[in-house]
Amino acid sequence: MRVAMYYNNKDIRIEEMPKPEPAKGELVVRIEASGICGSDVMEWYRIKKAPLVLGHEIAGVVAKVGEGVTKYKKGDRVVAAHHVSCNTCHYCLNDHHTVCDTLRRTNFYPGGFAEYVQIPIINVARGVFRIHNETSFEEATFTEPLACVLRGQKQSRLKAGQSIIVMGSGITGLLHIKCARALGAGKIFASDIDNFRLDAAKRFGANVAIKADEDVPSILREHNEERLADLVILCTGAMGAVKQAIESVERGGTILFFAPINNEEINIPINKLFWRNEITLTSSYAGNEKDHLDAMELIRSKKVTVKDMITHRFGLNDTVKGFQLTAKPDKSIKVIIETQR
Repeated sequence: MRVAMYYNNKDIRIEEMPKPEPAKGELVVRIEASGICGSDVMEWYRIKKAPLVLGHEIAGVVAKVGEGVTKYKKGDRVVAAHHVSCNTCHYCLNDHHTVCDTLRRTNFYPGGFAEYVQIPIINVARGVFRIHNETSFEEATFTEPLACVLRGQKQSRLKAGQSIIVMGSGITGLLHIKCARALGAGKIFASDIDNFRLDAAKRFGANVAIKADEDVPSILREHNEERLADLVILCTGAMGAVKQAIESVERGGTILFFAPINNEEINIPINKLFWRNEITLTSSYAGNEKDHLDAMELIRSKKVTVKDMITHRFGLNDTVKGFQLTAKPDKSIKVIIETQR
């Protein structure tokens, strides 16, 4: 079978690998569509493990069923989570499924930018979901990223009517905007350095779009009844945005660190944030089984529309073009690889 083997963002080679066979309890899924995630093009993060086949936002058809599998059959349209939790450890029992050791070890093989993937037995049990009839394969590829977004907003305890600002209006930031709108957020602000992204943020539900080099706190107060944001969602790893987030959160509010920061140390003004102002700093990673199911329902019901976010589609042979576009998001929003093309 063909795979898109990642060496770096500009070097992705179409190579041949043996088509996987399912062991007992496993599935082999023929990939129909696979989304390129912003994390796929974080070269500083990915290149350490190269060469490898990336791609974790997948949708496809069950091609082969391993012995003992009764829940799924050949021809079922499915999405599959690449990370799944054990549901029995200390973390899972305390509703922190996404820091479970099992979740950090699980994956499917070899990756979504391939014609076929092998789904391990634990993923079959806890991370494979049938696609609703109303949902296309390309829409279904948004299940995993939307599940991650849902998890983040749950961790942040977003309440209906609260004001939010999403800092960084790439694909993840835009999904946060759409999801927050669907969950009943009040005034939604978006910031970014790029006008293309800010225009998209306004199309997808932001009330006010702000250039990141402007006086963001002042603009928030101007448009939010003299208050800062109840929730600040950091969807950028830029250090300047971290400082701006601290200056933009309202008393009693929350800052969600959603994107990884390309710097292990940040300065936190402890007294300003915690002693008198009761600011919460939180983070989130991945999504659990319920988050995936909730995301699928939001997509099915069109409470979160995703098809309008797709700007480019490529066949597997042109995966490198998709990576180069995603790495320059002033020219794209969501890029889908149609693997069988």
